[in-house]
Parts: sequence; C-alpha cells; structure tokens
Amino acid sequence: MLIARVFPIRSLFAPCDPGAAPGIFVNESLTRDTSLGVSFPFPPLYPIVDEGAANLAGHTVPALAEAFFEGGARLLQIRAKLAPSGRFVEQAQAVATLAHPVGALVVINDRVDVALAAGLRAVHVGQDDVPVAIVRRLLGPEGIIGLSTHTRAQVDAALYEPIDYLAVGPIFDTTTKDPGYDAVGLELVAYAASKTDLPIVAIGGITLERARRVLDAGARSVAVIGDLLRTGDPAARVGEFLRALRAT
Repeated sequence: MLIARVFPIRSLFAPCDPGAAPGIFVNESLTRDTSLGVSFPFPPLYPIVDEGAANLAGHTVPALAEAFFEGGARLLQIRAKLAPSGRFVEQAQAVATLAHPVGALVVINDRVDVALAAGLRAVHVGQDDVPVAIVRRLLGPEGIIGLSTHTRAQVDAALYEPIDYLAVGPIFDTTTKDPGYDAVGLELVAYAASKTDLPIVAIGGITLERARRVLDAGARSVAVIGDLLRTGDPAARVGEFLRALRAT
C-alpha cells in the first residue's frame, strides 16, 4: 500500500527573506497542510559535510560547504558528532551565511538544539536520536525533518511519523561512518519507494559510478560523504555528480 503524504511546505529553494535569519527560507507557492507528507523539489545530490572527514581532507566545515555550493549543491547536511556545542553552532551559522545567497538549505545532523541556536529549521535524526515527535514540536510545522531507516520495519514505522523525507541505508558498505547496520542494498530503496511518495534519500558507500543506479532503484536523492572528497576538488566532484544524476 502506497501511503500518500502531502505536506505542502516552504520550498527548499525558494528565495530567502532578506530580513530573515540565515538559513530560514520563504516559500512563495507552498503552504503546509494538516495531512502527512511533503511536496517540494528535492535535489538528486545531498552532500554531507562531516567534520571529521572534512578535516582529514584538509578542509574546515565552512570551506567544504562553500565548495559544495560552488559546485551546484543546494542542499547539504552538517554532521559533527564530536564537536562541542559552541563550535557546532558557529559552524552552522557560518555555513548558513554561505547558503543564504544561493538559496541552499542547511540541515543539521541529530542536534535540534544546535539547529535552533543557529537559526535553522532543518534537522536529520537517526533511530536512537531525539524522537521525531519532539523534534517536530521544537521546529514547528514548517520545520524540515529527515529520519534514517535501515530495515523494512523501520521504514514502515517511519511513514507514520511527521517527517519530510526518509533516508535509507547503508546501501553499500562504507568506511566513512559506522551505521551499526549491514549494507541493505538497493532492495530497501525500492521497498521504501513502493510504500510512500515521500522523497527517499539513499546513503552509504555511494560513489559516482553507483549513484545513477541508486536513483533508478527509486531514490529521489543520494547522500554522499567520502566520494565528494575523493579527487581533492570537491566543487568539481559535486558538478560531476549532478551531471551524472540529471542525465536521462
């Protein structure tokens, strides 16, 4: 059974209100409804700026985010598992300032408190993080929430949560992060896509060579960490991904 979810919300790529805080976006055409789900343009590439991976590659979090924006990314997530709260907030504010001129959305991994302190309203949580219902209450009806899933049971349960997109993975084996789950392959992507019209984001071991297959399996977007750092030119690598993912 396909669970239809129509949650008209602010567009990810709508122009920013010059008077709004960095990272707060104004939608000119979409308004939130009372039903579950979301309707907005979701880009095919979802870069993740992982602080540890960025530092190992010689980048600061803001510098890497800026390179991703230069390459064409209009949605990214900041992940800083070991960062003190103060540093995480400063990084988020810096990236939000860079995102503002290009109309990009900045998502904070796990830390809804950091998102709110930085003036952002987009958070991605995992199975063991703050419950989605609490995140929704804190962000409000126009906040954007993503949820990670790793099994069919988690996918099924997620469809009854007030989320805006559903992440599935790890698709392939990955060394960038330890999700605590075995690789699920493309089958779980297809399963999730068959159950909902929510945007499906696939993550885990996705390379430029594999990315198109992941979209063909039903994902709306691929989340990438390591392969965007592989060539030493993250802006150019983002461009390569976008061209490959948009090719028909």
